[in-house]
Amino acid sequence: MAVSNAQSNPYGLNKDHDAILVLDVNASAKFYGEILGLEEIPNGGLPDHIRWFQLNDKIQIHLIESEELPKKNKGVHMALNTSNLTELMKFLNSRKIHFENWSGEAGKTNTRPDGVKQIYFQDPDGYWIEVNDGEL
Repeated sequence: MAVSNAQSNPYGLNKDHDAILVLDVNASAKFYGEILGLEEIPNGGLPDHIRWFQLNDKIQIHLIESEELPKKNKGVHMALNTSNLTELMKFLNSRKIHFENWSGEAGKTNTRPDGVKQIYFQDPDGYWIEVNDGEL
């Protein structure tokens, strides 16, 4: 049963950003800029070890250089969507970036019960990223 937005989100909360710890902020920035094609934006006057990127919907990813990283698990991942999943897969192949389906089969997609196709790959620090062809 659907609940009205006013009842389920009385404060009008929207996603602003995700922050992740990275070993080398420049290497990670290169990945998020060149591979994912995200726009780098000013980091609000913070030190150089923090870099900000923005998705088309204005949600941000903050990269924070750190000496310690959390343990990685495919079940804990960032999920992005695109209408160009096939083109993205071709691009990842051309850059020799490994991607797989949920069960770990290299170079393959899987289809969720709702018909959405998805792939998974990792950034330079091992964070899992899902990209799917679903629409919001």
